[in-house]
Order: sequence, then structure tokens, then C-alpha cells
Amino acid sequence: MSLQERSATERIQEARELYVSRGIGAASIVVERAEGARIWDVDGREYLDFAGGIGCQNVGHGDAAVVAAIHAQADRYLHQCFMIGAYEPYVEVCRRLAELSPCVGEQQKSILVNSGAEAVENAVKIARYATGRPAVVVFDNAFHGRTLLTMSMTSKVLPYKKGFGPFAPEVYRAPAPYPYRGVSSDDSIHALETLFKNGVDPASVACVVLEPVQGEGGFVVMPDDFPARLLDLCAEHGILYVDDEVQAGMGRTGPVWAIEHYGVEPDLLVSGKSLGGGLPLAGVTGRAEVMDAVHAGGLGGTFGGNPLACAAALAVLDIVSDASFRARSEAVGAAMWKRLARIAAANPAVGEVRGLGPMLAIELVEQTPDLAKATLDAARERGLVLLSCGGYGNVIRLLAPLTISDDDLERGLDILEEALADASGRAR
Repeated sequence: MSLQERSATERIQEARELYVSRGIGAASIVVERAEGARIWDVDGREYLDFAGGIGCQNVGHGDAAVVAAIHAQADRYLHQCFMIGAYEPYVEVCRRLAELSPCVGEQQKSILVNSGAEAVENAVKIARYATGRPAVVVFDNAFHGRTLLTMSMTSKVLPYKKGFGPFAPEVYRAPAPYPYRGVSSDDSIHALETLFKNGVDPASVACVVLEPVQGEGGFVVMPDDFPARLLDLCAEHGILYVDDEVQAGMGRTGPVWAIEHYGVEPDLLVSGKSLGGGLPLAGVTGRAEVMDAVHAGGLGGTFGGNPLACAAALAVLDIVSDASFRARSEAVGAAMWKRLARIAAANPAVGEVRGLGPMLAIELVEQTPDLAKATLDAARERGLVLLSCGGYGNVIRLLAPLTISDDDLERGLDILEEALADASGRAR
């Protein structure tokens, strides 16, 4: 094929093969631009985006207020390093996070970092320092990041952990509730109590880290009673409760934070992904006495709380905390749930529809990735970008922007239904 006959996608993908490490997962499309709930590839093909950069576009691609805030900040300065030259956007993001915090305590403080993994790692550092304890308890199906510590905390081996050991010490794991696969809140609490007898002394545990909706683990929603029972168990042993909202936060389930559905006040909250509106930003928020436990200089990083990302975050926080945004999110969730239930009723390959608000997914009955992958491929051919997740790769998750129009939402769900039916038919 001559140079002129190759598409732009083919040309860039060939260059990727030459110059980009194969350790980075391979994308099937090459994006040229994006707006709202739509993306266009370098050959001009349009797609509906139900992936959102893995949950980073809750307010949609290129939101006007977010873009304007970035442009205005870019004209002032791009970088200072907050530890060398402080700047107001960083302080303002921490103020807004304090105002919106669901954590226990009247006075809330935050630190800002670059990614969800970095935020989780800093939450553990803070918890260890504040309690003087080394151990961390996490759960089956958890995903907390890809650094050495957060990879150790993450549950799934392939692709996240295979070949990367030895892992960080003092990380202990218990079963999380997973009602569809037969694990109840009672089972999980009993397993934790057993862990505290046979695995780790609870007096040496600094924190328990839990996602209220386990993202990469399969959009597994914690039962209504579980966070409160977990909090009680933590309080009994002086353990801090860390709420990981990197994927479930920023309005993804309706309210700003998913933990608000449960009426529980964690000790620390980790945010990220959509916080930066598409720019790298994450944070740790919690009551002042815990956040201030660490000595001056013990936390930080060169780019943490970058001014551009902070400017974007202030716009995002205004959007997701507005009552109209929550109302729209809940309307999107209701429409998605109704349609997914219909899809499940018509297709025996679907085992369960689950989620919290508009953070929804379908789990396929067979615990293999084959049908999910075939569905994603068929959807992409029709112009819809989707993601799978779960320990077996058999869960199809929906991460459409929560500002999506009714027409785009319905069209995307049409494509999902068609793609699943097509893939299911071929599988038979």
C-alpha cells in the first residue's frame, strides 16, 4: 500500500508500533477532536463516547466553562510548584473540596496531586502517619492504581500486576460484597473479623480503603448497609476509613460523591479523574487533624495541583455541585436503567444490570471476556466507544458524559443493544 493510500489512522498506528511501548494498552481509534458526548477520529469518523477517557469526562468533552478557565489561566502562568510559589487556584480547589466534603469533622483540608493512584498512595501515607500504624486493608475486585503500593492494593492480576512483583508489604485483602456472585455484607464483615483474628492485628491497621462502587472491578455496588457496618468496625479498632471516589465521584452516581447515598462520613476521601475536567488532577480530603498530622514537607510533588488543572477543577466543581447537574444525572441514570433492563430481559447472555444512579453496567453470565470484547468491537464498528471491566472482563460499563443529550443517549443505547445481540448471535 502506498503512502497516499494509507488512512491517517493506519499511519499513526504504524508509528505507534514503532515508537510507543507495547506495555501501553492498544487503542482502536485515533482521536482528532471531541465535543460533548462525541469524538471524531483522524479520518473524520464520528463516535458516541460512552467511555469518557475512563470516567474523566463527566461534564463532557470541551465544556465551555472548563475550557474558558484553562485559557484564562494559561495567559497568567502554567506552572509554579505550589511548594515554591503558592497560587490561589490551588487554595480555591481545596476550599471547594472542603465545602463539598462528606468526611467527618467540621474543618476539612486537602492536598492536590496528579492522579488517582498518587492520591490513594498519599491517603495511605497520611493514614499511616496519623495512626502510627503500618497495615492497610483492601478488598477483592478493588482497583486503586498502578504504582507499587496501589498496584499491591489492586485486586486483579492481569493486566495490572502480572510480572511486577514483589509487591509492597502490609497490604491485606478481604472479600467485598458482591451480591450477584453470592457474597453478602454479612459474608464480608465476617471475613474482615476473621482477617483480624488470623491475618493481621487490627491494632496495626492504619486504614481500610473501599470504593463505594468498584470501578475496574466490575461496577460492583456496595449494599446499602455495608459502608455503615464497615465504618463501625473501623471505629471499634481505631482504623481510618478511606473512601476511594476516583471513578465514582464528581457526580458520576448523581450526587457529587457516591458515599452520599449511604449517609456515611469517612475519615478521608480520594478524588480524581473528572475532577480536572480532562487535565491531570486528584486530591485527598479529610478532617484537619488527620490531614495536618504529617510534618511540613512530608507531602507534595513538583506538578501536584498544577495551575491549569486547578482552574479547570474550579469550573468542574461548580458544575457538578449544581442542583441542575444532579437532576440531569439522575434523569440520565433512570433512562439508562430502564433501557438496560429491557436489554437484559431480551438477552439471556446478560446476568445482571447494576449500578448507582447513572454509573451503570451489565454483567454477562459467562465469566470470560469473549462476549464482552465482541460486543465492544461490534459497537465500535457502529460508532459507539465502550469499555469492559470486572475480574473476568465480562462486564460492560457505561461512562457517558452526564451532560449527554437525550438523542445521543438513546442512540448509544440502541447501538449497545444491536451490538450485544449481534455478538451473542455469533457466539451461539
